[in-house]
Amino acid sequence: MFDLQKIQDHMRAEGIGTWLVYDFRGSNPVFWQLLRERRQTTRRVFLVIPATGAPRLIGSMVEPEALAGLGVDITLYASWVQMETLLRDAVAGHARVAMEYSPGGALPIMSWVDGGTLELVRSLGPEVVSSADLCQIALAVWSPEAQASHCDACRQVAEVKDAAFEHIRYGLANHTAVSEFGVQEFISAEFTRRGLDMDHPAIVGVNQNSGNPHYSPSEKNSVPIQHGDWVLIDLWARHPGEQHVFGDITWVGFSGSRVPEPQAAVFAVVREARDRVVERLVEAWREGEELQGWQLDRVARDVIEAHGYGEQYVHRTGHSLGPGPTVHALGVNLDDLETHDERQILPGTGFSVEPGVYLPEFGVRLEINMYVNPETGPEVTTPIQDEVVLLV
Repeated sequence: MFDLQKIQDHMRAEGIGTWLVYDFRGSNPVFWQLLRERRQTTRRVFLVIPATGAPRLIGSMVEPEALAGLGVDITLYASWVQMETLLRDAVAGHARVAMEYSPGGALPIMSWVDGGTLELVRSLGPEVVSSADLCQIALAVWSPEAQASHCDACRQVAEVKDAAFEHIRYGLANHTAVSEFGVQEFISAEFTRRGLDMDHPAIVGVNQNSGNPHYSPSEKNSVPIQHGDWVLIDLWARHPGEQHVFGDITWVGFSGSRVPEPQAAVFAVVREARDRVVERLVEAWREGEELQGWQLDRVARDVIEAHGYGEQYVHRTGHSLGPGPTVHALGVNLDDLETHDERQILPGTGFSVEPGVYLPEFGVRLEINMYVNPETGPEVTTPIQDEVVLLV
């Protein structure tokens, strides 16, 4: 179960009387991550977390067993009138209620409540505010077990990355056909052999395909890897279980003895942007400065823009890493492009740092993972690529 004391402390500090977590047929991932067990429901359900007192559930009499055994008291309704009466009681006397809502849709990762339900809750009297910060406190902070699982996942992901590059190197040296899809399949087989979850298959992009940030080869859509090719590999995995955290890295290589000047120049720019983000995090920790996600995106973006590649940097600098069903978690993102993420970088949370430049001929992305240790500050949890991997 979530840390109720920390949640309620924040609610009282912000004048939030109730955190009302709404789900309909699995529409809100926050609901089930808070309860740490996914159930199949077909009716509207609410998790009511008050600023003082014990949480409780509001669910349908049609399926009481769907919410049983979750460690939270349940009140059941039959009619919509009864449901609205229970909601009115839940928010009574509270000026502010938090829900999974983002004003103007500014943070899509926090926008899970439909407009009609927002209208319903507002009609009961309170102002509805975003639960984005509450979600960070409740779901993005790593447990010691999550941190340990992440570190081991990072170690194994790095080993599989090395094996994948060696697989390419061996194929080139022995004139054995190796393709993007073949390398992707090799990576998947390695993770399966190690008993790790992938979420979805790795990205393996050659030459112009590496300039597509989310390119994914398939059996029918794949190119061979040959001498003189540029190769980008983005791979991720975790130990099974939603309380474990992915390791997620991106490295690049060249199938020759010397990196061409265009690729070397872009590599140096992306490396500088990545390293400056790390330096800024460490500097802020040392000075006791609180940073928001958008500020770190700007650090990387300013470096890349200064070198003339701003238009070719088409995604955020980093995504949240944490417990949950996918590699992209619910905490703060390093983002001032796709969104303006004003959530704070909290101790105990983690995220990727992955600036990139994408040209028609090739792309460069260098991805590391970071964890903000509450005791010692920001730390890189993955290997850092400082030189292009030569595949000869």
